[in-house]
This record gives sequence, structure tokens and C-alpha cells, in this order.
Amino acid sequence: MNAFDEDTLHAYVDGMLNETKRLEVDAWLAGHPDDAERVRAWIAQNQALHAAFDPVLNEPLPLELVRATRRQRPAISRLWRAAASMAVLAVTGLAGYGLGLRSAEPEIIARMPRDAALAHVVFSPEQRHPVEVDAAHAEHLVKWLSKRLGAQLAPPDFTAQGFELLGGRLLTGGNGPVAQFMYQSADQRRITLYVRRAAGGNADTSFRHARENGVEVFYWIDQDMGYALSGAIARAEMQRLADAAYRRIGR
Repeated sequence: MNAFDEDTLHAYVDGMLNETKRLEVDAWLAGHPDDAERVRAWIAQNQALHAAFDPVLNEPLPLELVRATRRQRPAISRLWRAAASMAVLAVTGLAGYGLGLRSAEPEIIARMPRDAALAHVVFSPEQRHPVEVDAAHAEHLVKWLSKRLGAQLAPPDFTAQGFELLGGRLLTGGNGPVAQFMYQSADQRRITLYVRRAAGGNADTSFRHARENGVEVFYWIDQDMGYALSGAIARAEMQRLADAAYRRIGR
């Protein structure tokens, strides 16, 4: 049996194959553990996305929007845009935060804690393949991710805080590549550092905090780089780790 291309495997994950094709893919995955692992990761991503967004999608429509449908049509599109904006703010946990960043940056910054938390939820539970490149090849990992992001990366050392580097992986963001570094404590707790390019020329380095579905996220901008440290552990401990990361990155 020939290998299935990525489009077919994605269609399998999304439940879009007919019964015959689905059974063929089932048989293929049973004998090809690498493809089966990729499929399980995609399924986990889908489940994480549903967990993050279904509550918002299932909320009742705002009363004002319902009333607007009985009035003039032009008002509907404006209200839909307003409702969508509020939904995004609610999901990211940033409503009322008042980011006050430059107009070229809000979309990237507003998405960063949500995207970082989602990546943490998807990959931190993995036991066999939590990272693409492990800490034994840290030098290669840093060079590879630095090249892909177009910036010299320097993953912080959390040894003093009780967390050792496990390794990292390359992710994709809405506007380019993203690096994820994963750390683990002696009691098997994990944190992840999400690194991506932000809009150039921003010197804002102040911390911001968001809580995404039980994941604490501390994030900040340093020049043209964005950082987000995520973990399902106590906020006070996460803040100490974020403080340590901020002091060590790029210093």
C-alpha cells in the first residue's frame, strides 16, 4: 500500500473521508507509527482548539445583535465585527487589559498568549516526542531555530529554579515561524517558552499576564521579538520563572 499524502491524513483527522478510504488509512497507520504519531498530534491540536473556542462559539448572540436583524441591514455587519472583536478578547483573556501597543502590532501581541498556551497544551503532555530536537543537541537546536526565525536565540537556563531544558521544536505562527523550548522539573512538571518575531522597533519590555484554560502565561516584547512563558503551575512560581527568563534573554 502506498503512503498517504498529508492532505489525505488531514482529511482523515477532520472526518472527511468515506468509509472505504478511512479504513485504508486505519490500516496504514496501524503499520506506520511515525504517521500515526503525527495524526495523534493533529487530533490533540483539534481537541485543544475546540476546548479553547467552543465555549465562545456556543455563546448566545448578543441581544443587541438580535434586535439589529429586525432593523436595517447595514447595522448587522458593524455589530458582527464588534461581537467578533469581543469574542477574541474574551478567549485570550485580555479584555480590559489595555495593551496600548502600536497599531502595527496588536494582532500579533493579542494572539501570542493564546497561541503560546495552545502550543503548551498540545505538546507538553507528550511522553515519547515532547520535542523535535532534545537537549543533548542543544547547540544544533539553537542554531537551527535561530536561522529559521532570523534572530539569534538564547534559551534561558532555569536550573536554579529547578527546571532543565528538554529541547525544542519549530512551530508555525500566523505570520511566520515560531520556536518553542520545553523545560521539565524533577517532579515532571513542564513549562514552555514560545518565541516569535514581533513588529520591529518596539522597545516595550513590560510583562503581561494571561490565563488560558488553566495555563498561566507571562509574555513580553523585547525590541522585535516576542516571548511567552507558559505552564499549568502556580502563578507566583510562573512569575518568578518569567522574571528569570526576562533577565537572562538577550542580556
